[in-house]
Amino acid sequence: MPSTQTAQPYAQPYATHEVDNQPPPLAPYDAAQDPALLEGLNREGAGWAEQDVRRFGQRAGSPEAQEWAEQANVHEPVLRTHDRWGHRIDEVEFHPSWHHLMRTAVAEGGGGAAWADERPGAHVARYAGALVWGHTEAGHGCPLAMTYAVVPALRAEPQLASVYEPLLTSRVYDPELRVPTEKRGILAGMGMTEKQGGSDVRTNTTVATPTGEDGLYTLRGHKWFTSAPMCDVFLVLAQAPGGLSCFLVPRILPDGTRNTFRIQRLKDKLGNRSNASSEPEFDGTLAWRVGPEGHGVKTIIEMVNCTRLDCVSGSASLMRKALVEAGHHVAYRSAFGARLIDQPLMRNVIADLAVESEAATTLTLRLAGAADRSIRGDERERSFRRIATALGKYWVTKRAPAFTAEALECLGGNGYVEDSGMPRLYREAPLNSVWEGSGNVNALDVLRVLGKEPAAATALLDELALAKGADRRLDAAVARIGTELSDLADIQTRARYLVELMALTLQGSLLVRHAPAAVADAFCATRLGDAGGLAFGTLPASADLTGIIDRSQAVPR
Repeated sequence: MPSTQTAQPYAQPYATHEVDNQPPPLAPYDAAQDPALLEGLNREGAGWAEQDVRRFGQRAGSPEAQEWAEQANVHEPVLRTHDRWGHRIDEVEFHPSWHHLMRTAVAEGGGGAAWADERPGAHVARYAGALVWGHTEAGHGCPLAMTYAVVPALRAEPQLASVYEPLLTSRVYDPELRVPTEKRGILAGMGMTEKQGGSDVRTNTTVATPTGEDGLYTLRGHKWFTSAPMCDVFLVLAQAPGGLSCFLVPRILPDGTRNTFRIQRLKDKLGNRSNASSEPEFDGTLAWRVGPEGHGVKTIIEMVNCTRLDCVSGSASLMRKALVEAGHHVAYRSAFGARLIDQPLMRNVIADLAVESEAATTLTLRLAGAADRSIRGDERERSFRRIATALGKYWVTKRAPAFTAEALECLGGNGYVEDSGMPRLYREAPLNSVWEGSGNVNALDVLRVLGKEPAAATALLDELALAKGADRRLDAAVARIGTELSDLADIQTRARYLVELMALTLQGSLLVRHAPAAVADAFCATRLGDAGGLAFGTLPASADLTGIIDRSQAVPR
């Protein structure tokens, strides 16, 4: 039998687990290391928040926060309908990582805090924070978005707003289910859709019956898609004697008893797994009216405008995260004798993704600036916001799935494996295109705005005119918009084409005015002109790929 001393020299050459040609871990990294983000933050009036955003970006890219994100999705929320003695409790349990994410985000102003901040640009700062904190995971962004969005809708009932707004704008996260007014901070949700109508909320069948006490009703009905059911209060739509109306529903009543809020089940969703989405049933549920009877849609529409912008920012953040993951991989991985990023075709793909990401981020911050200024009384910005948010919601959320698929492909088979993180991004990508109205709903909303709010169309055209003469392809796209609007025959059939054209032209206008020439030229050539293909990675040979990639700062040098 050979001795150990004889066998030892032959062991090393046959070792099978030497690892090379794999990228190092991405974290820690700085999620705020994005020129388009920081420039937009300053341009839209929130430069005073830059240091906070930079600090928040480093927190988002830390190993700790990235691990919270992973664990919150591995350990999904669990519905507990009853306690051990058989009492109905209707509670959802979350992993501690979910609470860590929520606590951090609320403390940084990700909930309703911007409404209590009188500094110009406060709402821009919130959305910039969302763009960087979105590098963790998207599920917990849902209750943050709804808490932010409920504030302007609740102001339709000043007495209720005076009680709840200070709690909604708090930076304290308190997940315990108890009387809202006994807490230092609360979260809000919304219950609009029902199974028979979806986005067509006027078909809702939930009934609101007056109790005889001023503003107090009882609700009976079933909601179809109510996310974050552990929030403290909800705005819901129901049919009152005077028509579809808006109501505030607390989980815990002022006397400390549980309101009837029976969670029938949690949705088994494609993505967004960390976030509980539910079907609550109301049966004698106490609710306080918000706004006049019959004004439910009018009351809650401001909430929808806000949450739609969160859909845009969520998709833009997801795209940037996917780009950073792809850029990190191709900077360290080699194939066929060269780093992936040094191979021309891969450089084209990464550059094209960087252009798309910058366009989405720049539009998000322009919309945030419009929101901030309209909230402070700027009527032109209010009109621009009304149409441009719908355009952004339609287009940016629709680009996210294709973008994420391409970024995943940059990692090859590694990107198809769960522990790369890319499958979670891919499953998440379609959500924002269906939340707060699908593509068709948003396209029809744009047509509605064009027909009923001419000031909105004027504001959009005025915005596009700011770049007039700077790029012939952009000018031609503006002219095409005019042609489309001059003939309203079959306008619904052409709605998607028109809305896509408007969104792309708006993005092109913003990039021509604010981005480096390499980025703006590549965008206009391929999105507005005919110098590129339809797939990512088809930028023309004349494109400055190096300039675009260096600008993105998504690829380590």
